[in-house]
This record gives sequence, structure tokens and C-alpha cells, in this order.
Amino acid sequence: MVWESTIQMNAGIGIRTLTAPGMAANFAPSLGMVCCSLVHGGEELLEQRGGLAAYAERGSTMGIPLLHPWANRLAAPVAASPLLHVDSSGVPIHGVLPSALPFTIEHETASSLDTVFTTDDHPGVLEVFPYPHRLRVQASLTDDELEIRTTLLALGRKPVPITFGYHPYLRLPGESRSTVEIEVPAPTRLVLDERQIPTGEREQAAIAPGPLADRTFDDGFADVADGMSFVVRGAERTVTVTFLEGYPFAQVYAPEGSEFICYEPMTAPTNALASGDSLTRVRPGDAYTAAFRIGVT
Repeated sequence: MVWESTIQMNAGIGIRTLTAPGMAANFAPSLGMVCCSLVHGGEELLEQRGGLAAYAERGSTMGIPLLHPWANRLAAPVAASPLLHVDSSGVPIHGVLPSALPFTIEHETASSLDTVFTTDDHPGVLEVFPYPHRLRVQASLTDDELEIRTTLLALGRKPVPITFGYHPYLRLPGESRSTVEIEVPAPTRLVLDERQIPTGEREQAAIAPGPLADRTFDDGFADVADGMSFVVRGAERTVTVTFLEGYPFAQVYAPEGSEFICYEPMTAPTNALASGDSLTRVRPGDAYTAAFRIGVT
């Protein structure tokens, strides 16, 4: 296939397209490097929800968004800022709006992108996350896998807390809750309060593999080992999310009435930025790398 480096437009947003035999992935670098489409065999595998325009305008998540500087919710208030969005209870969720995280393309090929965001160039993020840093996101596509590798380099004079994550919305075309099967291998569940904030308690998790059916999830998990794979399987395809490295926590999200399931790689548990629970900090000049892979068979 002949490939040309072109910028497509979606509601005025620049899109970069990665291609490989049988697969294609679209990214919007100016909106936090969100992966807004993943096509296999000509069919979309990502739930679009409100679409890219809604994501740009109000942070309504879709596709595979980067959640930075923190994933999920924060119980403690942070500095008031128009860069934030909140859940229905007014709790800050998923870090800053995507427009506050524009990435610059440093290198690209037909099947890969290497992009960088730095607070030196976009200091607005420091209003709510006062830790200078550089974030590198590298995406690579093969004929049956998409890998996203994220590296945070600590700048400035103080250690940077690591709390970012991703939120893949997976939906198998032509399938429904009654037909797809799931595998959730995480061994430990985080006990949550009524705000979906971890209480600090943990319990053994035992999610039986089998049909999603009427099961719903908005659950946090710990002790996710490098190489562990979460699975959604239909009649035509199996999609796996493999936590390659740096993501010891996960959120599984499949609300009532939805036809998607989210297996969310997280570098820290929900609210770690406020609670300090299991929080990793990177010293100035050091870096933290995390990676996950979505495979399709």
C-alpha cells in the first residue's frame, strides 16, 4: 500500500492516520494524542460516544483518550481552573481537558507516531499540576496490534507524581452484551466509597470469565502484573488489552445499557494524587515509562 503523510480534518481537528495491512488507527495530536479510531478489517473497534468534537469541546471521553495528569477521580479539590472537567457529583475527573495537552509530532512513519508535550511550552497545566515535566507518547501499529508507549520525564526541581492512564472504549462490531465474553484476570479489587473513591481497603477479586450479559462494572483493581491481558471476545474477533509495563492498576468500566467495555491501564489507583496511596514519584531528570498493547485476532 502506498502511504502519504497527510492531515485529515475532523471538525477542524488535525488527524494523523497510521496504517498496516488490515488495520488503521487515527490520532489527534492536538487533543492529548487521543486515538479516535481503530479499524480492523474495515470495522471500527472503538466506541465513539459523542465523537471527537464533543471530546474537544468538553472532554467527553471516546476512543482511547490519555488521562493526564491523573486518571479517574480526585476526592480532594484542586485549584479552580477552566482546564478541568468534573463528574456528575462535581468531582474532578480525568485530569485536564484535551485541548490543554497539545502534542508536537517529532517523527512519523506510515505505521508509527512519536509525539511530545512539555509544560515548558504549555505551562497552563501547571495551574492544577504544579510539576514541570515532558510527556512522550509513541504509537505503533502492525497488522493486528496497536501499542502505545508513554514516558514522563521529570523537569524542574521536585519529584513528579505519576498518575496518568488511558481509557480504551472497546466495542466489537455486530456484537452485544449477550454475545461477548470477557476475561478480567486482576487478582485484587479496590474497595470504593459512594463517590467511587478507594477507601484504602482491598479485597480478593474473582471475576468469572464468560458473557458480559447483565454484568456491569465501574471497578478498580490492583496488582496487575506486567504482561497481564484483559479480553473481550465475540464470534468474529477477540480483542486483548495487554498491560506491558508500568501499569499496576486497572479500571474496568461497563455501565448499564452500554455495548462497550473499557479496560483502563492506570499507573496509580484512583485518587492517588490526593491520598498518596501506592504513588510513584520520579526525581528530577529521571523518567517513568508505561506501555500497553491492544491486539486483535
